[in-house]
Amino acid sequence: MKSAITTAASRLHELHCAACGQVHSAFELQTVSACCQQPLLASYDLSWPPRPEGIIDQADSSMWRYGALLPLLDPANKVTLGEGLTPLLDLPRLGAHYGFSALTLKDEGQNPTGSFKARGLSMAISKAKELGASGCIIPTAGNAGVAMAAYCARAGLRATVVMPRHTPEAFKEECYWYGAQVELVDGLINDCAARVRQLNAGGELLDISTLKEPYRLEGKKTMGYEIAEQLNWQLPDVLLYPAGGGTGLIGIWKAFAEMKALGWLAPETRLPRMVAVQAENCRPLYDTYFGHQSNCHAYQGRPTLANGLAVPRPLGEPLMLRVLRESQGTVVSVSEEAMLEGMRELGQHEGLFVAPEGAAVWMAARQLQAQGWLRADERLLLLNTGSAQKYLSNVVGRAWG
Repeated sequence: MKSAITTAASRLHELHCAACGQVHSAFELQTVSACCQQPLLASYDLSWPPRPEGIIDQADSSMWRYGALLPLLDPANKVTLGEGLTPLLDLPRLGAHYGFSALTLKDEGQNPTGSFKARGLSMAISKAKELGASGCIIPTAGNAGVAMAAYCARAGLRATVVMPRHTPEAFKEECYWYGAQVELVDGLINDCAARVRQLNAGGELLDISTLKEPYRLEGKKTMGYEIAEQLNWQLPDVLLYPAGGGTGLIGIWKAFAEMKALGWLAPETRLPRMVAVQAENCRPLYDTYFGHQSNCHAYQGRPTLANGLAVPRPLGEPLMLRVLRESQGTVVSVSEEAMLEGMRELGQHEGLFVAPEGAAVWMAARQLQAQGWLRADERLLLLNTGSAQKYLSNVVGRAWG
């Protein structure tokens, strides 16, 4: 264990259990909480002068511009490839066609390694380096493994990636090029997680599984800060997000709460209704939310074009349900055929080649519009989590249905 490092940069205060609130040290290597075996959440000293211009590093064009509200204590341990500050793109042609007056997409496919996973893994690997880890291991549906391999290479740490055998070849190849050890497993990410437990029985590597360490969440939350900053400290009425493990959904909501506490958002600002979007082939949160099961512990999913949504038993389900409840949001599931239709529409109307997860989010908006849950005059923000380039083997030859 390393001793605490004091710097004016980070206002990291402590970690607490998401289930019972018990405090854990933020200055030693942690996984899940010792008390409840649930995710640990980072908290910060938010009592200092609140104005964003005195805190945000305007010279930094990455997610690290919010360093005071991130957990890295010594900037020398930062492992970065320039992740974050991705664009908000208006979608005027699609909006006009479907009657939405304010339709916007945040394109996370423009991150290093081609997805939003760059944010979480940059942060997690930076903290792994700071806290003395010698290497990391991860079960992945694709993008998270690629990002971990890249950032471990950047940090000089050993990387082991365990992914489903049916994962598109592009994801596997990229991990190999970054020098990671890659193991393929028959099944979905929960089967990969079981294999990770076998491979890492001795605890030699830090397990970077979704929400099994505290800091991927902190990288993902920077999407929330960026959204507010890019919209001049206003927020959309509805935010639609593709939720597999759910780290981004939880992280964005955490950022909104922190900005409220800091006074960066006007007191009258209403937080967005949060929509979690899942694949019909793997929709554990949907089934729990709508009462088809008590929880996701025994859920059996199937593979989907949207690899990142093939997460049948997310550890973060209670936290996702909390976000939906607090935001008065909902869950939508989208078919494989609808994802392809969404990819075609975003490509042909707006010139965006989005991942199936991003296409699912757009099709979810169409579903909610048809149900009357969305109004035409509401400000909608879609989150596209990655580029479609790596998914070509899933969708090749299907551009015309």
